[in-house]
Amino acid sequence: MNASIQQFPGIEGKVVVITGASSGIGEATARHLASLGARVMLGARRTERLEQLAAEIRAVGGAVHFARLDVTDLEDVRRFVALANTTFGRVDVILNNAGVMPLSKLEALKVDEWNRMIDVNIRGVLHGIAAALPVMQAQGSGQVINMASIGAHAVSPTAAVYCATKYAVWAISEGLRQEAGPNLRVTVICPGVTESELADSISDEQGRAEMKEFRRIAIGPDAIARAVAYAIAQPADVDVSEIIVRPTASIY
Repeated sequence: MNASIQQFPGIEGKVVVITGASSGIGEATARHLASLGARVMLGARRTERLEQLAAEIRAVGGAVHFARLDVTDLEDVRRFVALANTTFGRVDVILNNAGVMPLSKLEALKVDEWNRMIDVNIRGVLHGIAAALPVMQAQGSGQVINMASIGAHAVSPTAAVYCATKYAVWAISEGLRQEAGPNLRVTVICPGVTESELADSISDEQGRAEMKEFRRIAIGPDAIARAVAYAIAQPADVDVSEIIVRPTASIY
C-alpha cells in the first residue's frame, strides 16, 4: 500500500462513478481517486479519450472501466450506473461532473445554448441522481457529489444562465441532503476559475474575451480532484456538505 492510500483509507476499494470524465476536473479526479485505490467508472461522449485515460490508469495499477455516456438521456445514465454496479458489485459514489458553459449576455438571445446548459448542467445532475439513488438505497449507503460552481454564489455579466444552472445544482444538492436520511451523504463542490475545456464552448465573442481574462489566475483541475477525495475520505458519519475551492488571487 502506498503512502497516499494510507492517508486516505476511506477511499480504497470504493466504486466511484464519474460523468464528464474525458477531460478537465473529471479526468483529474479519475486519475487521483484511482491512485488512492478507488475503482472508477468513467463516462463521457468522447470514448476515444476515455479509452486513453483508462489505459493510462490501468498502466499504473488502477481499476477502471468506461462507457460512452450522454447525461441528457436518462436511460443512458441508468444503463451506465447499472454497468458500474454489475462490473464492480456496487456504487459507492457518483460524481455528477458533466457540464457546459457557453457564456453570453442575455440580449444575445442564444436560446439554444441556454437550453443546452439546462439539459446538461441541471437535467444531467438529476439523471445521475435518479440512476444512482435506487442502487445506493438498496445497498444501504452511498454518496452523491454534484459539481456546481462559484457561479452558484456569485453572478457576473454573460453568465446569468450558467450561474442559474449552477445555483440549481446547489439547491438540488441541499434538497437531496435534507431528504437523504442517515445512510446517504451529499456533497456539492463549487470550483472557482479552474483550467478546463468549458470555455471552448463559448461562441459569443464578448464572453470568450471576458473568460480569457478571468482565467489568467485559474487553478489546475487537480485542486478540485483533491477536494472530491477529501469529501469521500471522511468517516461514514461525516458529510462534507459543501466545498468552495477558488484561486487565492480570486475575488469571486
